Amino acid sequence: MSEAVRVENITAAYRKEPVLRNVSFALPQGRLIGIVGPNGAGKSTLLKAVLELIPKSSGNVEILGSSVRSQKKNIGYVPQRGNVDWDFPTNALDVVMMGRYAQIGWLKRPSKKDKALAVEALERVGMKEYADRQISQLSGGQQQRVFLARALIQDAQVYFMDEPFAGVDATTERAIIDLLKELKEKGKTVIVVHHDLQTVTEYFDWVLLLNQRLIACGPVEQTFTSELLQKTYGGRLSFIQQENLKI
Repeated sequence: MSEAVRVENITAAYRKEPVLRNVSFALPQGRLIGIVGPNGAGKSTLLKAVLELIPKSSGNVEILGSSVRSQKKNIGYVPQRGNVDWDFPTNALDVVMMGRYAQIGWLKRPSKKDKALAVEALERVGMKEYADRQISQLSGGQQQRVFLARALIQDAQVYFMDEPFAGVDATTERAIIDLLKELKEKGKTVIVVHHDLQTVTEYFDWVLLLNQRLIACGPVEQTFTSELLQKTYGGRLSFIQQENLKI
């Protein structure tokens, strides 16, 4: 099975306090993968460390068999909404167009084809009519759809998404997961930080359980078990109704 991502012994810290400790795993290509763990487990930190958005204390990462830097054009990233400056004066179409800069270069003007692709991406996420709307004037769910469109226009091979379902309504969540499954069907690898345990078995076919250290990584049916969830969440799992977890 070809690997989309290989991580070896990543350690990362904030203010000298370790958040990730010697995390190693390999993720296969063409899968929809959930990263699951309690608050403070280091899920978002893991994405940022893998993508070299924050420094690592140690460790090595390969995307599609080579360095992250050499695979930039093949990587799509959707950050958490809370990490974005929504007051930046730009409209939805321009935000999506940013996803094309890796192909066209920052100093070149987008072509008619680039603009057409951006409009098409907005249409795919149900946001075409908001193309000229300032990003700050959109709702949380609409903003999330725009950032998803920006990732789609990159036509990447591996997508990293940090809680794309957080703060969106049920309709938007369904639209997003349908698109992610469509990407998977096209052979793309989609890696998603996710917090809702009740939808893990419905949404993903592979799961990574994390709590500062790697607890387990593998197919959902083998990895998303009561025993491994207890190791991941400890006492914090007690508030979750076991009958609602499809395990």
